[in-house]
Amino acid sequence: VQLQASGGGLVQAGESLRLSCAASGLAFSSYMMAWFRQAPGKEREFVAQIRRRGGNLYYADSVKGRFTISRDNAKNTVYLQMNSLKPEDTAVYYCAAMHDAWGLHAQSSEYPYWGQGTLVTVSS
Repeated sequence: VQLQASGGGLVQAGESLRLSCAASGLAFSSYMMAWFRQAPGKEREFVAQIRRRGGNLYYADSVKGRFTISRDNAKNTVYLQMNSLKPEDTAVYYCAAMHDAWGLHAQSSEYPYWGQGTLVTVSS
């Protein structure tokens, strides 16, 4: 299984970025996908989750209304559209996969598959 995250970069506060995560080696349409992030000196935290058919979206309160998770099962890719970025959004962003399941799954330990991370830096 390989998850390849991309799309990070340096932006100014208020700007937007779209992250992508391309998956291979798994039946993508059978998996729940999520984004987590880890800021310097902090623990990894949940950002957003999407079920296998694109429903049951969950977001961390800190990104609700600004970030949107989506997926394209034909392309085996999950996206994270990030708008109105803030300096506190600066982190390495990771995509993760687990078998599809009901409810919120916000613990990183629940996800067996991880991408390598992409760095997002938001300057003030």
